[in-house]
Amino acid sequence: MRALLALLLGLCLTLPAAAQNSGLRRLTERDDLFGWEAVGRLDITGTGFCTGTLIAPDLVLTAAHCAFDARTRAHYQPGEITFRAGFRDGKSVAERNVVQIATPDGFIPNAAPSADRIRADVALMRLADPIPTALADPFALHSGDVSGSEISVSSYGRGRAEAISRQRSCQLLWRQAGLMSFDCDVTFGSSGAAILAHEGSRGRILSLVSAGTVAEGRPIGFGMELSGTVETLKRQMRRDAPAPQAEIKRLKVGGGLSGSSGTGPKFVRPGGS
Repeated sequence: MRALLALLLGLCLTLPAAAQNSGLRRLTERDDLFGWEAVGRLDITGTGFCTGTLIAPDLVLTAAHCAFDARTRAHYQPGEITFRAGFRDGKSVAERNVVQIATPDGFIPNAAPSADRIRADVALMRLADPIPTALADPFALHSGDVSGSEISVSSYGRGRAEAISRQRSCQLLWRQAGLMSFDCDVTFGSSGAAILAHEGSRGRILSLVSAGTVAEGRPIGFGMELSGTVETLKRQMRRDAPAPQAEIKRLKVGGGLSGSSGTGPKFVRPGGS
């Protein structure tokens, strides 16, 4: 364990561009994509992309390092990131701009890779409009113990940017001190992808891809425990949400609201009548 942590503290993202023989399957056809539409590509204006996963119709879970502009060291501005749900070969089941971002207070975007940075490498992104669940059914978070060590991941990445690649089975190597490691085949662009623990008929999100390296010729990824972090970010979003703007409606003399069939007086308040 100490050797693995030493590797982690000095880690750089040096994964190979090409997928090895790891059971990756490209989800190209619409039938292949069924049930995975909530996984999408997060396109960052002029920079690149990450992988994100819907956990609510208007909330995308991804890595915090995908949320910061390297030039300003601040969150990307509204409209600079676009979530493309179920993106494959130029088409998406839905596309939405990101309008709000929340990351842990302790995350430092320009810090060197470390255990503390990976623990805090979590971001929530709110979409401009919800994506109907009929188009993309959000994933739930995992809670409790993991039954066995088999996990799975679906992500985009360098060399496989045009469609989701799903690895149905990889292994959780260790889990300790708020960190975990896995041998899933991840690469540049896979950052923020959900690591799914097998639970019932559909996996639940156990962790996120934060970073990776190559050890003894095989890719090794690192992620964090999510317990409590996501709820904290949801509270932060509610706290920092823009205040609703007052909506002004024209009243007719002797009547109700303009365009309304009502006949009595009505009052208007910020946010609507």
